[in-house]
Amino acid sequence: MSMYKYIILLLYLYLPQVVLAYGLKFYSTDRPITLRTSYKVFDQIHPVFQDRMNIEFDMALYPVAEIGSVIRIKTGDNSKIFNLFFDIHGKDALFRLNQEGKSVLISMPVDKAEMTKDHWFKVKISFVLNRHEITLKVYNQERTCHGILLPDKLTPDIVFGRSDYIIDVPSIAIRQLKVSGKKTYTFPLNETKGNEVHASDGQIYGRVDNPIWLINEAYHWHKETNFTSSQEAGNCFRAKTNEVYYFNRDTLYTYQTLSGEKTARAYANPCPVPLFLARSFIDDKSNKLYIYEVYHEKPKTGPTIASLDLKTLTWTAESYEQLNMQMHHHASFFDAERNRDIIFGGFGNMHYSSKFYTLNTTDKRWRGLDSLKGDTICPRYFSAMGYLKDKQSLYIFGGMGNESGDQVVGRRYLNDFYRINLNKGQITKLWEIPAENINTVPARGMIMLNDSSFYILRYPESVSHSFLKLYQFSVKDGSYRILADSIPILSDKITTNAHLYYNERQSQLLVTVQESKDDISSTLTIYSLMFPPVTYDEFTGLTFNHSHHFWIWLAIIAMVIIVAFIIWIVKRRHKSQEEEEEFFIIPKMEEKEEPIDESNLSSSIYLFGNFSVFDRKKRNITYMFSPRIKQMFCLILEYSKEEGISSKLLSDLIWPGKSKDKVKNSRSVAINHLRKILSELDGIELVYEKGYFKLILNQEAYCDYLRCMEIVSDKTIREHQKEFLTIISRGKFLQFFDDPAFDRFKQDIEFQLENIIMKECEPAFKEHDYQTVLDLTQAEFNIDPLNEVALSFHLKVLFILKQKNTAIISFQRFISEYKQTTGKDYPQPFSYFWH
Repeated sequence: MSMYKYIILLLYLYLPQVVLAYGLKFYSTDRPITLRTSYKVFDQIHPVFQDRMNIEFDMALYPVAEIGSVIRIKTGDNSKIFNLFFDIHGKDALFRLNQEGKSVLISMPVDKAEMTKDHWFKVKISFVLNRHEITLKVYNQERTCHGILLPDKLTPDIVFGRSDYIIDVPSIAIRQLKVSGKKTYTFPLNETKGNEVHASDGQIYGRVDNPIWLINEAYHWHKETNFTSSQEAGNCFRAKTNEVYYFNRDTLYTYQTLSGEKTARAYANPCPVPLFLARSFIDDKSNKLYIYEVYHEKPKTGPTIASLDLKTLTWTAESYEQLNMQMHHHASFFDAERNRDIIFGGFGNMHYSSKFYTLNTTDKRWRGLDSLKGDTICPRYFSAMGYLKDKQSLYIFGGMGNESGDQVVGRRYLNDFYRINLNKGQITKLWEIPAENINTVPARGMIMLNDSSFYILRYPESVSHSFLKLYQFSVKDGSYRILADSIPILSDKITTNAHLYYNERQSQLLVTVQESKDDISSTLTIYSLMFPPVTYDEFTGLTFNHSHHFWIWLAIIAMVIIVAFIIWIVKRRHKSQEEEEEFFIIPKMEEKEEPIDESNLSSSIYLFGNFSVFDRKKRNITYMFSPRIKQMFCLILEYSKEEGISSKLLSDLIWPGKSKDKVKNSRSVAINHLRKILSELDGIELVYEKGYFKLILNQEAYCDYLRCMEIVSDKTIREHQKEFLTIISRGKFLQFFDDPAFDRFKQDIEFQLENIIMKECEPAFKEHDYQTVLDLTQAEFNIDPLNEVALSFHLKVLFILKQKNTAIISFQRFISEYKQTTGKDYPQPFSYFWH
């Protein structure tokens, strides 16, 4: 890899943690007074402003409570108090800047729909002290009030939300707060938890009570609502009105994403199309919902295409035309410019399709796009399709299929990416990336906001109880990031589907998951995620042990310099491995795959080294464990050696600081997810008795931690030495957690293991069982990398085996770790161990 690519990779990995800004959402008047949000900007430090003070921030509205105090500003001596009050008057949002107890200084109506079209809008309050004037700017409106007697200096007390007797708090969110004069104080409001608020330089300035940190809504999918239908149904999202539609032949169900309102309306006449796959699209020009079946399975007959007038709820049969085969899980996109729906691929009659078809809303006929030229896309289904208006191009990613299109030949999981230029009729293969260990397919929908990357959902469709994961792929080369946590999906039936949408108005991603147990009845669940979403590392990295941005940037620069220097060194040195070792150059160690006992793969769980779980069919299902589920599982397992863990302790450890109602709901959802995952294994059960959660394992299930403790407690180390060494050689116990909640657990296990390891070294050395000594000492270094007794045994064995160069490398690694940990040079020379 070139130096340039290393630098780009480092910036790609670390920059998102620096630049993303999410914000603070407020609990409003729908909550008890003491539970409403109150944010005091300067609680720890109180700066002084002279001549001028500007307060500016981004603001967003939510429908729960549309009246109340946004911000309250007290002068240092409290002689004057100003507040910005917000209310809804018809179609306008009315902002009033008041001098408390005296008068309204500025009253400013702003068109609500226009102001909130991008969700966030800007607010600025400027105090020009020496000119005795205050200016309020909201969105594109600005007004100034003159002649307000203001002091020459301000030591302001600035409070958002609830403040003293001001208890009416509107449903709002704020982000990117700046308070400036001669010096600017910037507050990204990027905390993930807690009450302390940091400025962009990492310094704690403020405090907030009852916060909702929006970064959580960019990582955790929020379940909005669900619907059920006892008959065949379909769904779609209408971006123009921010509505999700769920429809069957009798009723149109609607979920309004802005207001959260749910409605169910009967049609004026029944839907004329017998539904099965119930695919659909919205034509905003005609205000119609179109549904279609590409093919009727016998004995079904009747229209295949119909439209619903969304104003009158009247159905019209549009066509009886159908294709020559069924197209399960075909990809689709509605091309509003050309008044046509485009579909690609699909599966039916034991064949995969590679054809493109269009359905024109003018003549309601299917036509093949046979004029396309260029690269060939092999037959497939389960593909994702997206569109970029600027490029006038469709894009297709992945799926399942084969070159022949014949199901009998078998199928491949595809990870390729194509562009179809609609103006030129040209297909271009952009890239293909290697297959992964876990076979996944994309769900419906591809979000492309520009030509640099796209977002899709992927899941292992062959697993009954699986999870949808959000991916962001590079358009250029197929590199990707996995974002947010996961969404559960029951994928047993062919009509089960998931669809990813982008809700521009609310800056969020929407996912509809329609699940069926019989291909007739179904449940539709709607999820949302704040946009842009974050990775797990970005989410945990923003927990504001937040380093100063200066130090983050310094660390990035240092890393780039170090990598560049290493590359320079490597390029200069082409000597043999032996020469490098003689000069104490530490080579990069080959990454070894952690040893796993193949005989124990079925229904097995591994906690040493990397966390790994295999189901009853020996399939790796580790991906199903989101960080939160993994944390919950390990906590319950830790306490299962006794009576279990109480629901209260579990909640306190995983959701500290959350309200009781929210914790109860989150815990219930997480427990259900965990139970679903564990149902893929035999011999393990999660039980709840007398207020305690507990895991029960029988002989059908295997857990390396439990088996290790069984060997230790039975004092049968010698009899099961090979198995014991295999377990502890995988790596450090719970190395995937750096969570204080597990410190005691890890220390207890490591204490037991360390005593045994060091005790077993002496007899193994005396019996000339040198490989066992090396395995034991390496395991000890996983626990305590500075154990000098282990180092002594390790080096002596290498000397005996005449592996001096390896001994040098091991010693160099030890003294490097010693220096890094203690800050001192290791006192013994290499020759001390040689003799």
